[in-house]
Amino acid sequence: MTGPAPLTVLVIDDEPQIHRFLGPALEAAGYAPLRAETAREGLRLAASRGPACVLLDLGLPDMDGKEALERLRAFSRVPVIIISARDREVEKVAALDAGADDYVEKPFGLAELLARLRAATRRALLTETPSPTVVTGPLEVDLERRLVRVEGTEIAVTPREWELLAALARDLGKVVTQRRLLTEVWGPAHADDSQYLRVYVGQLRAKLGSAARLLKTEPGVGYRLLEELA
Repeated sequence: MTGPAPLTVLVIDDEPQIHRFLGPALEAAGYAPLRAETAREGLRLAASRGPACVLLDLGLPDMDGKEALERLRAFSRVPVIIISARDREVEKVAALDAGADDYVEKPFGLAELLARLRAATRRALLTETPSPTVVTGPLEVDLERRLVRVEGTEIAVTPREWELLAALARDLGKVVTQRRLLTEVWGPAHADDSQYLRVYVGQLRAKLGSAARLLKTEPGVGYRLLEELA
């Protein structure tokens, strides 16, 4: 009896050495790599082959990666991990706001990339069958009943703290940008008030105790609620 078909991972990058490195590495990890060296070829393959995840470089020869991402998001919700040498925070924020699920800087470690890939594909499966309760490590966030528990004990949080934690829990494992959190929790008029986030994240960490380590700061970009198994 044959097992399930390997998940297809589309790599959109114009650097041949990236494909020479990632192709065998993805195959060894149990994935089926799909290669594209231009944005247009990548978009065609994304539409026709339905990959489980896309690894997208921002510096493509025929189109900026951010534009390619926006075009991809017009027809697909496939998880997208940016792999790019652009390390400026503004580039990361722009890519995440455009719909990327994660961002890994070149040069990257293979173990880190595979961990992000596993997390992204796992989140996609969970999104298809969403649960009203998000559990990661000692933390339990009941989105339906608006309850927070750490190691089984209910934790009292304010309405604003709840909205912040719930926004992160709904995108478990993903980086959520400061602007998005501020807009969702405080409204568009406060999209640039990053001090609000620092204060409330600090308050949440103080209340979460052993689960505080799961609330990670991505400097200059946003915050991520970690998956225990990522």
